[in-house]
Amino acid sequence: MTPPTPSAAAPLEVTDESVDKSPTPATPKGSESRSPGRLAWKRFKRDRAGVISACIVLFFFVIALAAPLIAKLYGKDPYTTYASQRPELLDAFAYPAGPNGGMSSEFWFGIEPQLGRDVFTFLLYGIRTSLGIAVATTLVTAFLGIVIGTTAGYLGGKTDYLVGRVIDILLSFPSTLFFIAFMPVIYGLFVAPDENIPTWLRAVSLIIVLSGFGWASLARLLRGQVLGLREREFVEAAKVTGASPMRIVFKELLPNLWTPIIIQSTLMLPAFVTAEAGLAFLGVGMIDPTPDWGVMIQRGAQFYTEDITFMLFPGLSMVIFVLAFNLLGDSVRDALDPKSKR
Repeated sequence: MTPPTPSAAAPLEVTDESVDKSPTPATPKGSESRSPGRLAWKRFKRDRAGVISACIVLFFFVIALAAPLIAKLYGKDPYTTYASQRPELLDAFAYPAGPNGGMSSEFWFGIEPQLGRDVFTFLLYGIRTSLGIAVATTLVTAFLGIVIGTTAGYLGGKTDYLVGRVIDILLSFPSTLFFIAFMPVIYGLFVAPDENIPTWLRAVSLIIVLSGFGWASLARLLRGQVLGLREREFVEAAKVTGASPMRIVFKELLPNLWTPIIIQSTLMLPAFVTAEAGLAFLGVGMIDPTPDWGVMIQRGAQFYTEDITFMLFPGLSMVIFVLAFNLLGDSVRDALDPKSKR
């Protein structure tokens, strides 16, 4: 006798064994972190020169921010002429009486010839002044370059043509000669010829003049980038949705331009440091007794044949900072380049 077969209409019972419990494919480890920013950071960390340069640059900025605190702990300031209080610090020719520019446990970097100011605190505040002006100039320059370059590239037509001609004029203009000739004119607009020029006015004037010539290179770079991006699909889609030109520029185009902006900014800042120091050396920027890298080098140039110490520390520190920042800019460029080796 054969066993009865189950009816075709009978429901099938689903058991736990019938359910496929095989594990689902796992997401590759680290795939969630493979964003462009994280990839750039990983590439940067593998660049030993870039990491060392970043540490050096960070050290200089910390020194600049903490200059008043360091000077207070050190017990001296950059304005006091210690030789007038203690004539034995200078010899009969007004040079430091001690060896190596008067370096000692009391004056770590020695004292300044003739006036006897402390070189260490003068350098601290000089770094603070120079970096402050350079950073402010870089921020203003980047803002102007971003706004003008992206706007001209997106609008095109007569606006692009006019901006392009202005950029050509600025890039071909002898800016150094203009600085030397025009800085006194700017000062004369706000201060009478027989009055002393305030330090804040000198700093603001330097920022304005350096920014007025510095934005052109960044604007030209961004203009070319925008000309290639404005015909892309995401821009056309934004136009279809009724987005305004300002929204398209700052919400659609600008996020795709951060890489050239960051790279160009890292190259502009050390250039502004040397430009500011050069103007101070020529006497049209910051002047003595304001602590400044250029002021120290200008003062040191008067005594280097007899005592090179006063010029050694500001010159060496500026070379180290500018070199480190340029290497940092190269490392940042390589890290942000999507074609670089991962």
